[in-house]
Amino acid sequence: MEKKYVVHLTDAERETLWSIVKKLSGSSQKVRRAQVLLKADADGPNWTDKKIAEAFSCRTKTVENIRQRLVTRGFDIALNGKKRECHFPQTFPTYFHSLSPPPRADLTFSTKLQDVHHDSSFFF
Repeated sequence: MEKKYVVHLTDAERETLWSIVKKLSGSSQKVRRAQVLLKADADGPNWTDKKIAEAFSCRTKTVENIRQRLVTRGFDIALNGKKRECHFPQTFPTYFHSLSPPPRADLTFSTKLQDVHHDSSFFF
């Protein structure tokens, strides 16, 4: 079956991937992506997606997505994944601090207990 997204790695990219796999540097996802790309290289082993998925305990769709990402978005995105967008403004911590006033210092748990009337029949 012809692949829609064929992986052709340069020598520099291949060296980068080998060093990541050899040193296990980066996240486990990054190492797995490097392994997948090395085995999917048309100028190298050129394994099938099914064989790659079985070798690295992932789904064939994962292998297909990594291939597609390399061809459409480039080497860095395929290796490192896409960056997550921040859904909160930079003032996120200060925003939530301004929602409620800080607790009063004179109302600690121990002072609340002192204010409670202790009736012996209440506990037994």
